[in-house]
Amino acid sequence: MTKRVARDMTTRGRRADAPVPDRAALRAVALAHLARFGTTRAGLAQVLDRFLQRWARRAAQAGTLPEEIETQITPVRAQIDQVVRDMADLGAVDDAAFAGARARSLTRAGRSRRAVQAHLAVRGVEEDTLGSVLDETLGARGGQGQDTELAAALVFARRRRAGPFAPPSDAAEGEANGGAEDDRVTRRRRVLEAMARAGFGRAVAEAALDMDPEEAEERVIRMKSA
Repeated sequence: MTKRVARDMTTRGRRADAPVPDRAALRAVALAHLARFGTTRAGLAQVLDRFLQRWARRAAQAGTLPEEIETQITPVRAQIDQVVRDMADLGAVDDAAFAGARARSLTRAGRSRRAVQAHLAVRGVEEDTLGSVLDETLGARGGQGQDTELAAALVFARRRRAGPFAPPSDAAEGEANGGAEDDRVTRRRRVLEAMARAGFGRAVAEAALDMDPEEAEERVIRMKSA
């Protein structure tokens, strides 16, 4: 018997001897994940389900029959929701807190309210929770939320070096080159299209691009330091 064959047989033996996951194993995986990452209830349920899927693949590779794997893993999978509730009761997972922190982070990075909402919905934050958290964190639409949206649009424009953040050389080029006006209009149109795809409304996008550079920089600094 070669060393490689012996090693493979030993590996298969370890996999075959791996205990079937139970509720305690699910709790351990949940706590280990939450110690490193923030997530939602839905996100944690996905983490635990993937853990069971990995165990099932290892069991199959070790030669366990599919029907036996299913028999062993089905009652464990049924306990995922309870483990998630346990973590919520401990305060280790909190959809509202996760949504608020992520909303602030994404907005400061130049993401629109619409993009933030879509991001959090994909991660399983329920609609009712999402609406109240966004109003509390970013401000209500039409009020403080409008100022927050404008500041996020300015961050987006700064990343694109557009509007009040365009390099001074662009203005000088426009004066020296008769055809540069068309280029400027084209660049503005492209930036507006990019902002629309990112979820910013036309009025907010144009207000950001037309803002005085000093005021624009001040608004960005104020939002990031809030």
